[in-house]
Amino acid sequence: MHTDTERCVRAVQSKDARFDGWFFTAVLTTRIYCRPSCPVVPPKPENMTFYPSAAACQQAGFRACKRCRPDTSPGSPEWNQRADLVARAMRLIADGTVDREGVPGLAARLGYSTRQIERQLLAELGAGPLALARAQRAQTARLLIETTALPMAEIAFAAGFSSIRTFNDTVRDVFALSPTELRNRRPKTTVLTPGTLTLRLPFRAPLNPDNLFGHLAATAVPGVEEWRAGAYRRTLRLPYGHGIASLTPKADHIACRLTLSDLRDLPVAISRCRRMLDLDADPVAVDDQLRIDPVLAPLVDKAPGRRVPRTVDEAEFAVRAVLGQQVSTAAARTHAARLVTAHGEPVDDPEGGLTHLFPSAESLAALDPESLAMPQSRRRTFTTLVAQLADGSLHLGVESDWAQTRAQLLALPGFGPWTVDAIAMRALGDPDAFLPTDLGVRRAAQELGLPSTPAALTARAAAWRPWRAYAVQYLWATDSHPINFLPA
Repeated sequence: MHTDTERCVRAVQSKDARFDGWFFTAVLTTRIYCRPSCPVVPPKPENMTFYPSAAACQQAGFRACKRCRPDTSPGSPEWNQRADLVARAMRLIADGTVDREGVPGLAARLGYSTRQIERQLLAELGAGPLALARAQRAQTARLLIETTALPMAEIAFAAGFSSIRTFNDTVRDVFALSPTELRNRRPKTTVLTPGTLTLRLPFRAPLNPDNLFGHLAATAVPGVEEWRAGAYRRTLRLPYGHGIASLTPKADHIACRLTLSDLRDLPVAISRCRRMLDLDADPVAVDDQLRIDPVLAPLVDKAPGRRVPRTVDEAEFAVRAVLGQQVSTAAARTHAARLVTAHGEPVDDPEGGLTHLFPSAESLAALDPESLAMPQSRRRTFTTLVAQLADGSLHLGVESDWAQTRAQLLALPGFGPWTVDAIAMRALGDPDAFLPTDLGVRRAAQELGLPSTPAALTARAAAWRPWRAYAVQYLWATDSHPINFLPA
């Protein structure tokens, strides 16, 4: 979008927050970059230039605006709705892969050369993987400076910087303030709790939290997830340790409390929480497309901004999808809770009732199949899945190629279209995944006068593309029992 100068100028002049994260405005006279909704008087059009990422602005020598804080914009919807190399790379960078494994590690995960990845990112985003990771480190550092009382040296290494000098130089370059000056600008009323980080997760309005948090709460696995005092809470398995996230819907943000065993996991924890809540979606684009169908239009108008509830762990969701085949939601939770108690890693939760991390694929692959209280056919499906996840022959992650992974899943015994599309929708993040055989979808379709057979409903849903996963959320909302698990 940043190449459409006329459209970008209109968005800046109208201070349209819907475009925050889509592009960034760099002001040639002040050498500052802003989000489109910046509250200051818009610069003259001839003094504006536009970039697709904060990293590109920083690389071009622009500093972040102190008023609108463009580094805290919602992420671009592009990386959620696309499945090409650049989108997959951006999802991995947000998940901290470059900081942990370097650019060669990023390339290895994607199956391309480092040169090809750098060339494509530079061509589309104006910045390579190192610059994009640097921008993320700067934002992590700012969060730690403003939300903790940690010494600056600890913050530097927790944010992923290799030295104090690099940390100081980057913070000054990006924010035009030293780390100490940033901390001094923190509101005096800020309450700091040792070991806990409190932050706001922005999103594009509108956001309807009902289906989002309702689904997560209804399917919560005891010990791993819970709904407590208006917040969805769950344990997180992270690269350097573990954590607990508490997420509370507010009018203009999601209040997030993170307790981490290792602060180096902060950017990964934030990225996974945002992804689980689908906070980088563009609800206006989604809802406008779905309103084209006269049957869906009243549902959208009644409760716009529905999101797709996703996951913080793709492998975990695949296991839970298999546990949910041919049984009710309550039975699926019971099966999962037994696995958690027997094979999950214990965690401490002084603030609530969380007790374990969900078991890893490796621990599940080592269990005795005879201990599984399920039919023989589903037991075989379960053991085959966890064995392939454990040995790496099947990998489910933010970088997964949607088409290739679908084919791999369909080749597994007991995996049919419903299970594969459920995983594609909620684990892989495919916005066009569709569940025409789902009982809740079919009941809603029949009630609304839509075709109720899978083939006819799929044909009707062609007009909803590429947002059929969101159409499923609107259809589920019309049913009194929206969480339904059907045969594979």
